[in-house]
Amino acid sequence: MRLTGPFVLLCCLGTAAMADMDEVTQDVIGPSYQRFAMQSAALAAAAEQDCDAEALRAPYQTAWDAWARIGFFRLGPVEEDGRALAISFWPDPKSSGRRTQQAIARDNPPLLDDAEAFAGVSVAARGFSGLERLLYPPGLDGAPDVLCRMRRATAADLARMSAEIAAAWPEFAETLRRAGQEGNDRYLTADEAQQAIFTQIITGLDYAADTRMGRPMGTPEQPRPERAESRASGRSLRNLALSLQGIRDMALALYPDASRSAAAFDAALSRAESLDDPVFDGAAEPEGRRQLIALQRAIRQTRNIVEEEIGQALGLTLGFNSLDGD
Repeated sequence: MRLTGPFVLLCCLGTAAMADMDEVTQDVIGPSYQRFAMQSAALAAAAEQDCDAEALRAPYQTAWDAWARIGFFRLGPVEEDGRALAISFWPDPKSSGRRTQQAIARDNPPLLDDAEAFAGVSVAARGFSGLERLLYPPGLDGAPDVLCRMRRATAADLARMSAEIAAAWPEFAETLRRAGQEGNDRYLTADEAQQAIFTQIITGLDYAADTRMGRPMGTPEQPRPERAESRASGRSLRNLALSLQGIRDMALALYPDASRSAAAFDAALSRAESLDDPVFDGAAEPEGRRQLIALQRAIRQTRNIVEEEIGQALGLTLGFNSLDGD
């Protein structure tokens, strides 16, 4: 595979080094949101020009690539108004998104022509998950004109949210960078801002191993590859790998001297790149499962090294992770 591109609680033990908050906020997160906004706008423009499902698959994939690198980060404007969930709602074990979309197509097509009304639709029916059902088999039932309008409405809604996040990020970045300064009621000390970023890194790695891989792997007795994220669009492994790349960028921006962490990320990414299993079908086969287990272990090892190396350098330690047992 060629690549282009609630939470952990922390407590301060005394800061042994300073995190590079400028690089994290201005060189990693800000540009990531700008790329996501640009590619989402391109997707919406493509939908306006030609709403055919096949024509939209390429810009859909490109926009997903941009989100996959930063979607693990859940602080600031991305969390407001349920944006993160609306951009990518997964897992959806009860298929609530599909049911909502089918109900709109059947009973309320005029809603698709009202951007404000569509923004109030269930998060499960919007974003990349909603578009996937409109662009890839098995698809949704409905008149071609209605499905066309739904593609356009969903793409425009995604572009709106990504633009809002990118526009609001600089102000929140200042809140992180000016932690502990007068008037900052969100982060009372610089350590608190470091904690917030570090939490996202660790939680992102946990999510990669435990959810993105754990759900489709299931158990040896009952593997569940059909549960893989973005299976219909063929990007389960790609989402995982791009997320790892994004987490790596943020971790090394936070603490650039983390050589052991960098090596661990590179080892995990190398395993992902060599894996010829785009939707984790190998979970149901002995050799494929062995390779998936090796990748999952590499991600967990990376998480442990990041916790030890970067956490100790910045004077942070982990309390508990409430994702355990989800």
